[in-house]
Amino acid sequence: MGKGWAKGLTAATDPRIARAAAAHRGKIYERRTPIELCRWNLAGYTTLPLSWSDEMAYVVGLTATDGCLVTGRRAINFKSGDRALVETYLRLLGRKNRVKSHPTESGGVAYYTQFHDSRLYEWFRSVGLTPRKSLTIGALSAPNEFLMPLARGLLDGDGTILNKVYRADTGRRSDYYWEYLTTRFISGSRRHLAWLQSRLATTTRQMGILSEVKRKNPLPKRHPMYKLEFGKRSSVVLLPLIYPPGAPCLERKREIWENYARRHRL
Repeated sequence: MGKGWAKGLTAATDPRIARAAAAHRGKIYERRTPIELCRWNLAGYTTLPLSWSDEMAYVVGLTATDGCLVTGRRAINFKSGDRALVETYLRLLGRKNRVKSHPTESGGVAYYTQFHDSRLYEWFRSVGLTPRKSLTIGALSAPNEFLMPLARGLLDGDGTILNKVYRADTGRRSDYYWEYLTTRFISGSRRHLAWLQSRLATTTRQMGILSEVKRKNPLPKRHPMYKLEFGKRSSVVLLPLIYPPGAPCLERKREIWENYARRHRL
């Protein structure tokens, strides 16, 4: 038999392959040499423990928004318009994979990384992530003590913090201004945002408003998007919990909150 003799054959069509498969069936193989002692490139190895922690909760939040579990390949893809966020994602996992880029339809640049990791892939599935999750994601099984790091990942991925000052349209006085601060989570799954709304209400007593995003020019057959929105009073409670000092995050979003807190001496 030459090289490649088994190409295209299966256990159902070839008795030699069937015998080889039967010899391995039911056996459990364990690594003898610790992976840190193996002499190969460790770019393909996740060092972050596969259990809930502040770091892992943040990674799960990012994966739930800007990540993707590639169907059938046990590969994980993470993409963002912020290169720093992709680098943070890899750094927290302990991986050394490359950050690649490609142009977007709008003329910008998207940064991404993709790698194979069966153990991490299955752990993500065990906590509620699934392939093609954008429209179907629901609850995530995060313990209460890790809800805020998870919310930080969801906010950094597909959320936004809005803070602007406007001059009031009134003739009473020319120096009358009003300022708003809004925290907004976005998802194609209403069920996911309803779960997040319930968990945040239980933990922080801030309910927020869940509604459909109104598009200016809705396209036919386009799936609706939803938003969970918190006003100024609720944001003042939530944002210091979501962005504690020193926590990994998308810095430009944390700066919006920090600048607001500094001006108002919070």
